[in-house]
Amino acid sequence: MNSGRSNLVSTPTINHAPHTRSDRSIGSILMDAGRLKPESAEAILRTQREQGLRFGDAAMQLGLLTPSDIEFAVALQFDYPYLVSGQSDLSESLIAAYNPFTPQVEALRALRSQLMVRWFDEDVGHRALAIVSAERNEGRSFLAANLAIVFSQLGERTLLIDADLRNPSQHRLFSLDNRAGLSAMLTGRAGPESIHRIAALRDLSVLTAGAQPPNPSELLGRPDFAHLMRELANQFDVLIVDTSAAADTTDALSVSMCAKGALIVARKNVSRFGRLRAVTENSLHSRATIVGTVLNDF
Repeated sequence: MNSGRSNLVSTPTINHAPHTRSDRSIGSILMDAGRLKPESAEAILRTQREQGLRFGDAAMQLGLLTPSDIEFAVALQFDYPYLVSGQSDLSESLIAAYNPFTPQVEALRALRSQLMVRWFDEDVGHRALAIVSAERNEGRSFLAANLAIVFSQLGERTLLIDADLRNPSQHRLFSLDNRAGLSAMLTGRAGPESIHRIAALRDLSVLTAGAQPPNPSELLGRPDFAHLMRELANQFDVLIVDTSAAADTTDALSVSMCAKGALIVARKNVSRFGRLRAVTENSLHSRATIVGTVLNDF
């Protein structure tokens, strides 16, 4: 994703209090996590005192810890947990959860900041955002999932909704049961218990698409969907809504109208200009606000 090529504004100010730093030391965090042996911690402390180094610098000088170990501990100190590859069943394409210190995730955080200024605010009518692309395989679901994660990492109560009732993917990314989800809630066969809290990523919840219905356009176009979106906006700070490919159906347009805002996603060297323009024009003619566009190039 290259948020620098979007038409979103830059250099915003976010008025959120930072998380409180934990009193636990790096050494104790890493010993509890099984990354550091007690005898190794003692050697690091000796070197730290003798040479006047920071704990992490002394540990790396001795070859007892890696930069990723230090990042892991510091993230926990600052109440910013992330996942370790091979130790979670969540998809590793959730880069904001697994690799939060990379340039790609920094681009996602920059996009988050712009959206906080341009769209999300205290108004309950500005808490939902539809993620829209013209066709499949343009990175729409990938962006929706990772954008939801970075909002949750900011401390925002975030709900990721999979409103792609034709080719859903969020249940696979988060390893969730998809038998009951949005489709069941819209037909009265399920309630709030269908919303999954992601324990490994605090402040993030996911509502999967659920069983594929025969009439997705009708379900998303009914007043029930708009009513559900209003209810969820009262329970969460941020709603990120994944959608179906917009060039083929009216599903994404219905979702955008209920969310009131849409972020258009295109993929470098993949998206076709004619289809992208048609989707943009259709969105402009609806009641949805196009908050911005993103060129995805990874």
